[in-house]
Amino acid sequence: MGSRLRHYLRDGGPLILDGGLATELEAQGINLQGDPLWSARLLHSNPQAVKDAHWRFLLSGADVITTATYQASITGFINHLDMSSECARELLMSGVHLAREAIEKFVSDSLSKGQSCPLVAGSVGPYGAFLHNGSEYTGDYAAEMSIEELKDWHRPQIDCLAAAGSDLIAFETIPSIKEAEALVELLREFPNAKAWLSFSCKDGRCISDGSLFTDAVQIANRSTQLAAVGVNCCPPVVVEPLLNSARSLLSPDMSWVVYPNSGEEWDTKRGWLPSQKTSASIHELSNTWMNQGAALIGGCCRIGPAHIAELKRQLKGSCASPASAAKPH
Repeated sequence: MGSRLRHYLRDGGPLILDGGLATELEAQGINLQGDPLWSARLLHSNPQAVKDAHWRFLLSGADVITTATYQASITGFINHLDMSSECARELLMSGVHLAREAIEKFVSDSLSKGQSCPLVAGSVGPYGAFLHNGSEYTGDYAAEMSIEELKDWHRPQIDCLAAAGSDLIAFETIPSIKEAEALVELLREFPNAKAWLSFSCKDGRCISDGSLFTDAVQIANRSTQLAAVGVNCCPPVVVEPLLNSARSLLSPDMSWVVYPNSGEEWDTKRGWLPSQKTSASIHELSNTWMNQGAALIGGCCRIGPAHIAELKRQLKGSCASPASAAKPH
């Protein structure tokens, strides 16, 4: 994976990530709000909708497709879908299979000769996503858990994603230093796996638990398996100062990964609200991030295929299709 990133930076610019999978699913009329499994429930109830969403991001120019497993866990599937441990494991692995099927169809129908095949990133969200209480954006739970307890929680999910054939693991929206330490340690148990580690951040200096982003990057530097470290699900305007704060600390073997949200703010009663932090979009700021060394750039919540198509045009001059109604069948 590291050599693939270096190849893209040298010959084709950064890898374009997809956007918010749940955002795109909801744009197609699927109600996910309040569901403790969020988009992961569709792996069971509507896998075709997941594959269709992956397809639209591929048509829009994404080089990396992220699986619908952010809020997936063996325990969560057992509790909320009343299934056995083995069925839960198979369901989690299906997230990789659906992404791979969408890519195979895209390669067969749409990819030009000589273009690189898109990658599958297996999404691993923080423990707080399972708790479904908003703590994924504070990391408060980590104070009451040990490193070993956090490792024990994440191990089955990583095992499934690796076994299913993910090209890399996406540790994303990680809010705390302690959870990052656990994930870096746990990754060593899967020596053939490559990953990125992405933090949710509260401002231009700190991740969500209040720790300095510089300290978070130093945790990432302990791993030889991480291809990138960075930020996601934060306003676009805080990305530049975050990367600047730690630019001297980034390992030569790693790159930045950047995929912020739209900058809007979430209100539990009123939904997404405009914010002063929405003044600049991801495509407007993307060249700055690339010049700072970002090798993977995309979007998170409220970023759909049209935004990814614009990002692709901005960074690579490609005329990708928003694919608002396209389906892989």
